[in-house]
Amino acid sequence: DSTHLTALLKKGNIYGRFGRFEDAIICYDGVLLQDHKNLLALLNKGLCCHKIGQYDDSIECFDIVLKIKPLNKTALYNKSSSLIKSGKLKEGLELLSQLIELDSSYKIQAKCDVDFIDIKLLNEFKEVTS
Repeated sequence: DSTHLTALLKKGNIYGRFGRFEDAIICYDGVLLQDHKNLLALLNKGLCCHKIGQYDDSIECFDIVLKIKPLNKTALYNKSSSLIKSGKLKEGLELLSQLIELDSSYKIQAKCDVDFIDIKLLNEFKEVTS
């Protein structure tokens, strides 16, 4: 059944695990056509878009999640990462800082995240994660 939400989500997850992000996005879009507020599909689509460098699309997915659930930590963290990767360093670090105020465990995660490797030595990043 090509409209079965759970099957589409799982199929998208499998594609994502094998690095087939475009195929995964197609699956998540299938879910979102039926349930445009499906948080799992939005988060996973956002992550896939991020992985293939479509940061604006990624940010858009995370923004929708945050409209539905404003303190969703996964969306906040990944949006900050996508903002930084898209060149919006100040905005991304501000969001990361807000998240760390909510949950300090994200300091450690950010310090170890490969998405932040290019900014790891910047004073701005050190201030947020210290």
